[in-house]
Order: sequence, then structure tokens, then C-alpha cells
Amino acid sequence: MNLEGIISIAGKAGLYKVISQGKNAVIVESLTDKKRMPITARYQANTLEEIGIYTQDDTKPLSEIFDNIAKREDCKQTISHKSSKEELVTYFEEIIPDYDTERVYISDIKKVVQWYNALQTVGLIIPPKEKKKKQLKL
Repeated sequence: MNLEGIISIAGKAGLYKVISQGKNAVIVESLTDKKRMPITARYQANTLEEIGIYTQDDTKPLSEIFDNIAKREDCKQTISHKSSKEELVTYFEEIIPDYDTERVYISDIKKVVQWYNALQTVGLIIPPKEKKKKQLKL
């Protein structure tokens, strides 16, 4: 999954797409209501490309996690981020069986589920491409 140009801004609800960059600000557009706004250095923003989830061995990129959810849900909505803690943890264990339970908090799980559903709503969740097997012709 390509998450290039999609960001999360601390203190702001939802996800944003980077539209353009200026000298002192970046213009972003909300994925949900399409409103544009400038963000300056005072905002703390992270691209979804650079976010990962801790596993027992390494860190798994968010794009890989979204691909796993998309495969499981057939690219449809998943459970709500407002579901009970037990439901969310059980669901997340099915998606990433080896996630680090000590370093991944319930708030992190809620964000992943909420972001996936937001991306799916605006049509950015597409089926992962199957690797084509090359067949040799004799």
C-alpha cells in the first residue's frame, strides 16, 4: 500500500494529504471534508510511511499492517475503533500475531483501526497486487 503524502497531525482529528510545500508552511487537505489549511513548524506531523508497529523481532511498517487488514476484510471497513478493548486486542492479534504487547498500547491499536477505516472510506484502500508467477513455456 502506498501511503506517500498522507500525514497525521498531533492535536487534529483525521488524516491529511500534503498538497504543496512552501517556504514556511505545508498546505494539507483533510481526507474527509477536503478543507485545506497551512501547517507550520509548530505542528507536530508524521507521515504514515514512517510509522510502524513494534513486533517481537522488529518494527512492521503501517503499510504492511494495512495490507494485512485489507486482505482479511476484503478491502472493506473493519471493526470500529470504539469497540471494547478486548475486541480490539483480539482483532489486532489476528492481524499481527507477534506484536509487542508491552510497547503497543490500546491507543495505538485504536489509531491503526481508525486510520484504516478513514483510508477505506475515501477509497485509498485497494487490493494488494498478487505477485504473478512466471510460467515457462516449453
